Amino acid sequence: MDAGRRSDPAAGKARTTVERTSDRELVVTRIVDGPVHLVFEAWTRPDLFRRWWAPKSFGVSLVSFEADIRTGGTYRLMMGHPSSEKPMAFFGRYLDVTPHGRLVWTNDEGGDDGAVTTVTFEAWNGATRVIVRELYPSKDALDDAMASGSTSGWGEQFEQLDQLVASLAPEA
Repeated sequence: MDAGRRSDPAAGKARTTVERTSDRELVVTRIVDGPVHLVFEAWTRPDLFRRWWAPKSFGVSLVSFEADIRTGGTYRLMMGHPSSEKPMAFFGRYLDVTPHGRLVWTNDEGGDDGAVTTVTFEAWNGATRVIVRELYPSKDALDDAMASGSTSGWGEQFEQLDQLVASLAPEA
């Protein structure tokens, strides 16, 4: 496995892959055990999003999440950590919201170094294939994000998402 690609093994198979596909792009792929509509809801309903987004091992908490999830809408996340006096704000705009198919948002807290995130949701053998593409404005911006550790929680986040979706799914 090359240095630009990582995966989290689960049940003997790769579940989440994180790959730097170019100087400016990071791509995360995961098969989530649940139907597309539930997985999409977990990304777009603030009450559900709060339950899985912050990787627990990072010691951060999602203090608040306000969002107008529609094309042209905005969002604002407040994340807290015991070592920080004040919560950190993450905010941006939704460039595209296509129900059950696609979300695109800006990450404006980084100023000109903020990435544009595109998430697609595809039905995949009874589950949902989620692909997250983060396009940074420069190689340095992606290098800085990776060095800070801010791109390293995807595997854990998706495990938490899987657990949430399983709790929402009706009994078979």
